[in-house]
Amino acid sequence: MAYWVKIYYEKKEYVVDFERVTAFCCEPNGRVTFWLPNSAIPIVIIPRNNQEDYQKILEYIQRVNNSEPEDTYWVRIFYERNEYVINLKCISSFCHEKNGRITFWLPDSSIPIIINPASNPESYDKVLNYIHQTTGYTLSES
Repeated sequence: MAYWVKIYYEKKEYVVDFERVTAFCCEPNGRVTFWLPNSAIPIVIIPRNNQEDYQKILEYIQRVNNSEPEDTYWVRIFYERNEYVINLKCISSFCHEKNGRITFWLPDSSIPIIINPASNPESYDKVLNYIHQTTGYTLSES
């Protein structure tokens, strides 16, 4: 089901289906970044410049964190001082290292996300469970 939102960014008007956005990055300074579906174009919303659109994004993030829409599997990961909210169903590869770290890349950007069991135990377990449920593979230290 589509979740269309109108966003104003850099003097342009965008209409975006948030159900197709694969990740949101929330920075400590309040900025929220997401990447337009099927492109590498980042949209960066700053609350003081665009409070209405900022609120729409936060409401959507809250919505997916509380009750996931169909065909999604959202996880919240803290990485490099930022909070990422990522739909794991949009990730097409995972790399597991001997030290336990898991790396994957955000689909509509070239940003790698590295997660380890010590810094993100709950999210780490959710990623491992997702990989097992989706692929049938279990990742473990060799």
